[in-house]
Amino acid sequence: MKCGLMHAALAAARYSGEANMVELGRLNRLKVIKEVDFGLYLDGGPLDEGGMGEILLPARYVPRHCKPGDEIEVFIYRDSEDRIIATTEHPYAMVGEFACLKVVSVSRNGAFLDWGLPKDLLVPFSEQLHEMEEGKRYVVGIYVDEQSNRIAASARLDDFLYEESEGEFEVGEAVDMFVANKTDLGYKIIVNNSHWGLLHFHELVKPLKRGERLSGFIRNIREDGKLDLTLHRKARDKTDEAVDIILQQLKRSHGLVAISDKSTPEEIQECFGLSKGMFKKAVGSLYKRKMIALEKDAIRLSDISSPGKKDST
Repeated sequence: MKCGLMHAALAAARYSGEANMVELGRLNRLKVIKEVDFGLYLDGGPLDEGGMGEILLPARYVPRHCKPGDEIEVFIYRDSEDRIIATTEHPYAMVGEFACLKVVSVSRNGAFLDWGLPKDLLVPFSEQLHEMEEGKRYVVGIYVDEQSNRIAASARLDDFLYEESEGEFEVGEAVDMFVANKTDLGYKIIVNNSHWGLLHFHELVKPLKRGERLSGFIRNIREDGKLDLTLHRKARDKTDEAVDIILQQLKRSHGLVAISDKSTPEEIQECFGLSKGMFKKAVGSLYKRKMIALEKDAIRLSDISSPGKKDST
């Protein structure tokens, strides 16, 4: 299990400033110690005390007017020649986090993913659930390999995540959510980069995308410690979200949409991304607030008149 590795990475990142440690694969705030023609050297801590020594920030990443004595926030990783190097660019995800990344090439060493930096991220064959294909996207966890001390990625998500909460969460607690996979019951969600959770379909106003990041809440902690999630603290919030979706679509359509409660679920889903039940509930709320007018086969904003039609209200 790599859970300990992932959690240690997160904990180290949180406290690296206090411990004056440099964390590979994370953002670090480091002091500039000298300037050279090809960039700046940053203080990575004494090598004999477990530090990384002087770390190069190449000239193309150096901010204007940055000079020795200044502190700068940089991401630390290994370049194509396996040297420790700094950059002011941010990858799509860091060590201890998850992302849905595209395979840009496959070699005898594994698959390489585009993670937003010049050097692509390796997923060794041993860390693939099945052979990855160029051009496809996969959800992976990012970690530092203990043997090589290199940043790598893994599609074996269960190795990084806990199934049970073990008293770490409370019902109603706000959490960060990352959409990993779709199941028959709903979406498997990575909660706070540390636990699995389930977001049931009935909790949703609209479908989600793999790799999407959301804010949500713990709806229920089951007897076995597994987490059920929700995007809304109150049921009313779900209706309010659907109301906003309908209003936005009406505004994009110049105030008139040829959809009504007589439309098929498929037509409603295609137009608004909502279930028919949620659509009817949101339309009812809008009508009661006199924000829309109901026509035979359409709805429209109440302050916009449709040519040749009278307001049925």
